[in-house]
Amino acid sequence: MRSIRPLLAATGLVAALALTATACGPSEDQAADKPAATESAGAGGADGGLSAGLADTLKKHGVDPEKWKNGEWKNWDKDKWLREARDFVNPVIDGLWKPDRMKSAKDPAKTMSAGDFSGDQGVSDPEPKPVRAEREKTPYHDYAAPVGKVFFDSPEGHMVCSGTVVKDPKNPGRSNLVWTAGHCVHAGSKGGWYRNIVFVPAYNDQGKDAAALRNAQPQEIAPYGAYWADWATTSGEWLADGGPTGGEGAPYDYAVLHVKPEKGAKSLEETVGNALAVDFDAPGAKRISAMGAWGYPAAPPYDGLIMHKCVDRPGRLSISPGTPTMYRIGCTMTGGSSGGGWFSKGDDGKPALVSNTSIGPVTSGWLAGPHLGRGAEQIFTMMSDKFGGQ
Repeated sequence: MRSIRPLLAATGLVAALALTATACGPSEDQAADKPAATESAGAGGADGGLSAGLADTLKKHGVDPEKWKNGEWKNWDKDKWLREARDFVNPVIDGLWKPDRMKSAKDPAKTMSAGDFSGDQGVSDPEPKPVRAEREKTPYHDYAAPVGKVFFDSPEGHMVCSGTVVKDPKNPGRSNLVWTAGHCVHAGSKGGWYRNIVFVPAYNDQGKDAAALRNAQPQEIAPYGAYWADWATTSGEWLADGGPTGGEGAPYDYAVLHVKPEKGAKSLEETVGNALAVDFDAPGAKRISAMGAWGYPAAPPYDGLIMHKCVDRPGRLSISPGTPTMYRIGCTMTGGSSGGGWFSKGDDGKPALVSNTSIGPVTSGWLAGPHLGRGAEQIFTMMSDKFGGQ
């Protein structure tokens, strides 16, 4: 019989997350600062114009910037699919992510069969019992303000993950940083950066079903609008070793986005009303009584429209002897929840992001996420430093 302690701790975790979700409602100003050109790439202005640096990056790879906006981004030829860390490009294509396109986005599920686990099972705990995912209360901006959906285009079509607004130490109270999974921004060892990456906080804020959303207004789908990534970073290990089922890159399957709104002038954190700190020194699984995962599962039996959460006592999962041990919890969420934040209460009693959904089994009974250590902190700090007060 399972201990009831995780359940009691879970109640506190959920309450703490809810209590921190305050401030602006969806009807308030959604503006954000006009994007500044970066040294090599930027999102461009709200009118879809390209910064000089971004245009130069495209031209360096033989891509006409105007053709890119008019459909050249659909060219996934090996020579056109930019994969190096310095080559991220994501120019705004105004109006691309319409509500119907968002609703039809597929999940990039990272599933593994039992035979995929060939690593050091000595540091893997027994497979957890499934924990049924619960629907988040509505409106989402009152109960899980930092959580939203990450949309992007891949060779397989338009796709969806989950993401979390996180605090930026160089921009307190005005963060434009989003935490997600590496496989939601980059294809890993076999490909390059995905395209048209946007973050939509509090997607489907009222939790309406497909029928109710059929004639919904855009603000019901995306109450705060769409935030385009003007820069993305992920781990070198994911770039080198990430694969279709996670692979040896799974323990490093995390990413950070810096975003700017398609329209407006207000920071992401100010607009949604909250952001979570990231804990890069979280304890091992055995010292955490409860950990919660939030996201928008999109593979059956879910449809990607409703935010869900799972809370469980975490265990350990080892992918291979040479890689860090991952956290694992029981959870029935499926693909689409990938990249969604995992939260745990710190010593100060406040929830912090300690991991993100990376992989799960075909049977959808559990989820695993990376332990965020020094490498994750380095890419996060690099992103914060790169943009300073932006």
